Amino acid sequence: MKPLRVGLLGLGVVGGGVWMVLSQNAEEISRRAGRRIAVTAVAVRDVAKARTLLGADVHVTTDGMALARDPDIDILVELMGGDTVARDCLLEAIAHGKHVVTANKALLAMHGNEIFAAAQARGVMVAFEAAVAGGIPIIKAIREGLTANRIQWLAGIINGTTNFILSAMRQRGLPFQDVLAEAQRLGYAEADPTFDIEGIDAAHKITLLASLAFGIPVQFDKVHIEGIASLASEDILHAERLGYRIKLLGMTRRRAEGVELRVHPALVPDTCLLAQVEGAMNAVLVRGDMVGTTMYYGQGAGALPTASAVVADLVDVARLHLADPEHRVPHLAFQPESVVDIPVLPMAEVRTSYYLRLRVDDRPGVLADLARVLASMGISVGSMFQQPHGEHQADIIFLTHEAREGDVDHALETIGGLPFVHSGVIRLRVENIN
Repeated sequence: MKPLRVGLLGLGVVGGGVWMVLSQNAEEISRRAGRRIAVTAVAVRDVAKARTLLGADVHVTTDGMALARDPDIDILVELMGGDTVARDCLLEAIAHGKHVVTANKALLAMHGNEIFAAAQARGVMVAFEAAVAGGIPIIKAIREGLTANRIQWLAGIINGTTNFILSAMRQRGLPFQDVLAEAQRLGYAEADPTFDIEGIDAAHKITLLASLAFGIPVQFDKVHIEGIASLASEDILHAERLGYRIKLLGMTRRRAEGVELRVHPALVPDTCLLAQVEGAMNAVLVRGDMVGTTMYYGQGAGALPTASAVVADLVDVARLHLADPEHRVPHLAFQPESVVDIPVLPMAEVRTSYYLRLRVDDRPGVLADLARVLASMGISVGSMFQQPHGEHQADIIFLTHEAREGDVDHALETIGGLPFVHSGVIRLRVENIN
């Protein structure tokens, strides 16, 4: 068979990795795909630099739209990032009957519904394994391996930068800003780390995973997002004393009244597999009604792990691009006509357990007053301990039983106004997942 001709948008870290994987493992890949996969054209900013890597046989241009329209290209691989030019190029490629592969989670989280609908109408594939958790085949697992299951919930450490920071804070007792600076020196964090530390990157990814798990539209605008920048090292130490570790989790859960969709720091039991995931690694737990809980672990970023996922998508396209579109695996796991707009629950309706830390006057009656406020909102305390802070104050740490978030918010608003409470109340969610 003729080689599958690939046009590559972007030749940065991941794009260069794709070129390396296709070059070094060409024979193995062609044996699996049934034909050779060849990059025949690349769109980049620096043409001269690209030509030194690619050689004379690959057409190099600065015009990505030209690749989208080129009749001699079978698949367009988008690795340029952003959600404007990348969107336009992908939609143009789809309009010209090309299959597309992308690692761009932000693009799909914000424009996925439009892109998938266009591909469905044109009968082409959109493959995006590399958009979530790098080299971990989590999308294929949910879309194909777990199709016999009704997914109940999914929870993941899906941002390596924040996991590196939280691991270092716990292991060495360092404050957030010190570890962030170290992460930037080591290349784990960008010069502008906002997308990572504020939870936005993880929110892009959990948006896609929720759609795959529950057959709902892509809804990034409905994700509840909290980052890790305000975490104190003392809370990480308190959590460990209580038998927990703090992780930035992306979570989605099916409930009778709707779907939870959220990203935030959470206390995870130290016996949970997710608690053992350290450094820049990623992991995802998926709970299915038939299979139980399964875990997927590996490198969530980097040139070669991400390129591995891109090339796996290329092999899938090589195998299936001549198949009847109706017999391919649907983009979002469910047949398009079966995607349903289940409501995403507001955060106030989410039910979970809570870690609360309050700095109070160290005198009799304070604990009883706090317990009365919590009880008035139906919040039951599971455990607590007190730690002196200075001569006349103390930190009280509560772990609650499961409660409705809106009730916890009201209770904390009342507690924050009490005369013996100093500074803000620290509230973190506790996820007892296994």
